Amino acid sequence: MTLRSFFITLGTVVFGALVLAIASFFWLLAQSPLSLGTDRSVATPSAAMFVPRQAPLVASLLVNPSRLEALLQLQRPLGDRRRVQRELSEIETGLLERTGLRYRRDIRPWLGDEVTVALTALDFDRDPENGQQPGYLLIATAKDGQRAREFLQVFFARSALAGQADLEFEPYQGTNLIYPRRRETGETPLASAVVGDRYVLFANHPQVLRAAINNVQATRLNLATAPAYQRALATLTAPRIATVFANLPALAAAPPGALPPEPPTLMLSLQASDRGLTAQTALAGFAPARDLPTATAPVAALDYLPAASSVAIAGRDLQALWQQLNDSLAAGSPLAQLLTKALAKIEEPLGVDLARDVFDWARGEYALALLPSANGAALDWVFAAERSEGTAAAIAHFDDLARDRDLSVGTLPFDDLKVTAWTQLLAANRQITADVRGVRASVGDYELLASSLNALEQALDNPADPDSRFRQAFAQLPAANNGSLYVDWSRSQPLLERRLSGLRLLTATAQPLLERLRAFALVNTGQDDEIVRAAIAFDLTLED
Repeated sequence: MTLRSFFITLGTVVFGALVLAIASFFWLLAQSPLSLGTDRSVATPSAAMFVPRQAPLVASLLVNPSRLEALLQLQRPLGDRRRVQRELSEIETGLLERTGLRYRRDIRPWLGDEVTVALTALDFDRDPENGQQPGYLLIATAKDGQRAREFLQVFFARSALAGQADLEFEPYQGTNLIYPRRRETGETPLASAVVGDRYVLFANHPQVLRAAINNVQATRLNLATAPAYQRALATLTAPRIATVFANLPALAAAPPGALPPEPPTLMLSLQASDRGLTAQTALAGFAPARDLPTATAPVAALDYLPAASSVAIAGRDLQALWQQLNDSLAAGSPLAQLLTKALAKIEEPLGVDLARDVFDWARGEYALALLPSANGAALDWVFAAERSEGTAAAIAHFDDLARDRDLSVGTLPFDDLKVTAWTQLLAANRQITADVRGVRASVGDYELLASSLNALEQALDNPADPDSRFRQAFAQLPAANNGSLYVDWSRSQPLLERRLSGLRLLTATAQPLLERLRAFALVNTGQDDEIVRAAIAFDLTLED
């Protein structure tokens, strides 16, 4: 069974309930003044005891989908409830159409308050002859163990009747495993079990399911007892409706010998409130971070970023941030390579070394934005930096670099400002044209640099607006922070999918969720006991 078909047939059986819950939750947030977090204690994923300690990725939903759906219906006007019910039914049908299941009939009667999905290993059998065989595990709590067993029997009976497979029942460690075995090939593409009348387990192979049951009995092997996992959960203390935990080296397929004693990990905890959907994150296992300057509010440099920006980064003391990234990212890591490629896109046209020529003097407020270019073929960028003692010399150095590359340095009229442009003169068909390679201008306390005159014009035409999407996004997050990131998902998704090969499949799988995501904002909230913390706010839209 291929990875894609596995997600369609196995994941949607119970994970469809997870997607339905979050999609419903998105609608709820756009209308409801209620908080799904204030009436809950800080939930901990109990299913982590089935997950191996070295699992690359684990996600848990910690609230029953029916509760989210009921709250959604309660908060909608009476005239809208029938339409909302119809839309929810369409989502359910679409998610489960390849399985022959119905959520309300087959899953809701027994489903409890937790659904956990894990990528247990990138190659669970470690057999090089059959290639990489990822291990997938899904655990759902059951409020009615008997009905869960009946569900499994009916589901597998339908599968056996529909195809050339025989059902096998295997006693294992006091639990009965059930899985179909294909008659022609002997393959077992799906396995399941009910453990202790409380947990319903699905896996893409009986071996993955046996390992999950072993993890419960050998506690030193499971994720629930892993120090990094426990510390991350303890760090994120707000009530939560979902968590995501990533073992970063395992996810990046790092060789075993390259792993540190305590690998870098990322924990994300989702919260719901009357202001929307937010998240806390805890990043652990990297080199101790340097102390970064703390801003008490979103930096004023954001006011110079165009409204059409796809990605924006802002903060104070860019040189300190760059040094922290150098200290934290291992040379040759996927993240380091991605960062290097992104910087090269900016450095090459002007022949600059950003670390030396820009970061070294940007010690005050700064903001950087990426935005679609006028012709749509590439990215433009705008950089705003607060003027400091070394700014004048740095800007003069930029002009010298341009001349060294045989670019012309001249001024252009733009309202009342003096705009300097670095251009390359081109001759074709007896005509001379100027190719603008970069522009700069001094505005108030800031120096603005941009890749094109059009990008600079958008920045200068962007007035400070307290109701802008930038301000609204950051209003949900802690005012004191060490830096911020804004991503307009609706604008940046096509660009990211072109540059990150695996993202297209992920976005296609999660389309019911991502189609309601407009943007998200992130702020770095500091470091404590070598754990770097951040907060995230999601900008969600309701489709009427």
